[in-house]
Amino acid sequence: MQVEQRAEIAGGHAGPGPTSGLGGRIEAAVGRVVEWAAGSLVVVEMLILFAGVISRYVFKKPFTWTDELASILFLWLAMLGAVLAYRRTEHMRMSALVDGAGPRVRAVLEALALAAGLAFLILVLHPAYEYAYDEIAIETPALGLANVWRAAALPVGLGLMLLIGLTRIGRSHAVRDVAWAVAIVVALGAILWLARPLLNAIGNYKLLVFFVLLVGGAVLAGVPIVFAFGIGTFAFLALTTRTPLTVVVSRMDEGMSHIILLSVPLFVFLGLLIEVTGMARAMVDFLASLIGHFRGGLKYVLLGAMYLVSGISGSKAADMAAVAPVLFPEMKKRGAAGGDLVALLSSSGAMSETIPPSLVLITIGSVVNVSIAALFTGGLLPGLVLALALCGVVWWRSRNEDMSGVKRATVQQVALALLIAAPGIALPFLIRAAVVEGIATATEVSTIGIAYTLFYGAVAGLVFGQRVQWSRLWRCLLETAALSGAILIIIGTATGMAWALTQSGFSRQLAASMSSLPGGAAGFMAVSIVAFVILGSVLEGIPAIVLFGPLLFPIARQLGIHEVHYAMVVILAMGIGLFAPPFGVGYYAACAIGRVDPSEGIAPIWPYLLALLVGLVVVACVPWISIGFL
Repeated sequence: MQVEQRAEIAGGHAGPGPTSGLGGRIEAAVGRVVEWAAGSLVVVEMLILFAGVISRYVFKKPFTWTDELASILFLWLAMLGAVLAYRRTEHMRMSALVDGAGPRVRAVLEALALAAGLAFLILVLHPAYEYAYDEIAIETPALGLANVWRAAALPVGLGLMLLIGLTRIGRSHAVRDVAWAVAIVVALGAILWLARPLLNAIGNYKLLVFFVLLVGGAVLAGVPIVFAFGIGTFAFLALTTRTPLTVVVSRMDEGMSHIILLSVPLFVFLGLLIEVTGMARAMVDFLASLIGHFRGGLKYVLLGAMYLVSGISGSKAADMAAVAPVLFPEMKKRGAAGGDLVALLSSSGAMSETIPPSLVLITIGSVVNVSIAALFTGGLLPGLVLALALCGVVWWRSRNEDMSGVKRATVQQVALALLIAAPGIALPFLIRAAVVEGIATATEVSTIGIAYTLFYGAVAGLVFGQRVQWSRLWRCLLETAALSGAILIIIGTATGMAWALTQSGFSRQLAASMSSLPGGAAGFMAVSIVAFVILGSVLEGIPAIVLFGPLLFPIARQLGIHEVHYAMVVILAMGIGLFAPPFGVGYYAACAIGRVDPSEGIAPIWPYLLALLVGLVVVACVPWISIGFL
């Protein structure tokens, strides 16, 4: 889940294109309105939730309406954020094969991504309207508002994405390429329509057609994951069942509206805020002053900083963007090669996937009903095991490093760096402790963390003269809305796809086959590791968890595997896939942030990936690492 540094890594299409002409002016006008609304909604959500925290913990008289109002606005934030991400081409997709294609093929594939997205938006828009209309008769319990005020976010958001996509034709994509892409989409639709009798006759083998060939082919072709999932689910239900198509929208609503997910935009904003206020730099500077004079010292600092920062932001690209620019210039001065730096940066991203409050942990808690407090407790040691494995590789590679020109920081310098960094170092531990001890929910803690970080920025600027980039706050609000929207709408379509798979009886068949694997629990765990490494490289963590978590976690429980232990293993496996070349998009994000050609990091990354795999095996074989402190 990332705040992407370039459109090719996670973008939906080729880009917004020029703003001249009628289409460009329409898109620009829609974009300005959506940006204003989405950025303002982030602020309003924070204020509402913070008011709820103050009323509950300070005045001991909780407001009854804050959670309800926040939930209503949350769906609007998710959908408008998705529109913003669509306009900025930041919806997640796998682009490795597209990037490797020739210019002509790539142009058609980019147009195909646009056409597939438009096809889904056109198909789902009327069911979304019907779903919202049906909600008129339902009133919210505390405010007494018609639920249509909340549900209307779905057709409005989908309609705005459709409008923006249509304006791209002829600007971002040549009309000829779009025509080819539309012909491909129409041809596939016609083939599936004509093949309905055959599809219904082959039983659940039809799932391979829709959810392996159609969805898998769309993902490999560079279609944004949200649209690939949506098209596969819609086509399956429309062509092989009599299920009302409003179910697709209702499942999307259910997946996006889980109360736990309210914390997602808040933690995303908190992660961006620690960079704006200088908190991340202060932590890195302290670690550098403490151990930067040792052989490989700055590499250890990078690992330690990723461990700390990951506990705050929950966004891998935001984590890397906060740490790498601080360390890379000095590391290069000491002779480190760019390829080795991005290899270590990628590996540290995979290592820190279980560090709370990771968004993947929050997602698992929402979709498979696992305690967030238990996940936060269980995530620290597995991450530490993988960090130690990476430290072993760093030690071996740095054992002959020349440190003669590096000065050791004085005690006074270390003490001053610690004084400035102490609030930042304490923040992730305060967040975890508050959730684990049951003092506050993840959502409440995220609002407190934002207030804490803003206060830190004000004090650090006044007392220590630290540069605080307050002018970036509005940009951070927009990035928060876009990233949150991209994450949440994928959760929505993945929830719909998981529901369709469950209703088809696939979950029962999967449970029977996985339960009968040779080796029992050990065999199931081994297969899960291989599967999630592959899924992590293709789908990334959150879509894979939403899609397969409801199917596989019950099997793990049936085989006697603790759900927190299983969660840690699959998260780490997905992290390795996410940051492993040639397909892992996290690896290319690290290269973009480090401004290093991806080919330079492929050879240096393999020892780090091997260390991560060894650490993963240790975590899988020793359940105590994940559940020892529960």
